[in-house]
Order: sequence, then C-alpha cells, then structure tokens
Amino acid sequence: MKEIINEIKNFNEERNWGKFHTPENLAKCISIESAELLECFQWDAENFNKQDVYEELADVFTYCFQMAMALNVAPKEIILNKLEKTKKKYPVDKSKGKCTKYDRL
Repeated sequence: MKEIINEIKNFNEERNWGKFHTPENLAKCISIESAELLECFQWDAENFNKQDVYEELADVFTYCFQMAMALNVAPKEIILNKLEKTKKKYPVDKSKGKCTKYDRL
C-alpha cells in the first residue's frame, strides 16, 4: 500500500496538483468516478468490458487514496476499524448468506 501511495503522491507532486485535492473536491471525484464505474454495467450487467471496469475501479481507488492523504489518515487503519464495526453489525450467525440490512436481522 505504501508503494501505491508514494506513486500517487509523486504523480501529483510532479504536476503540482495537490492544491486541487481538497477533501470536498476529492469526494466529488470519488462520486463521479463511482458513477463511471457503475456506467460500465448500465445496459448489460453480464457482458461488460472488463478493461473499462478495471480502469474506472482504479480511478475510484486512486481518489480514495488521495482523500486519505488529504485527511492525513492511513487507509489500512480506517478500513480495519470500519470492518470491526461492520462485523458487530453483521454477526456471522445472523447474516451468513443474507443481504438483509443489519437493523432487520
């Protein structure tokens, strides 16, 4: 993960783009790129172009990493913390094999 973060950081520094990467702008970028990812499945969820999906997913990941950098937070730390919270909301014995929202389990 450090290698990815360093590559993104260097890419942005070489272009002097850091000044544009406010949390607000990055949240917008994440939303826009997520919509572009969803668009890959818009008309045919079974015969989608995998390369297009990979590229849009990479864009989402890249902006998410940039958001973490802007907020000075470690992605691994916040992901693991959130996963622990989610484990409590969705205990295996109640949620296994189900897609029911936690408040209806």
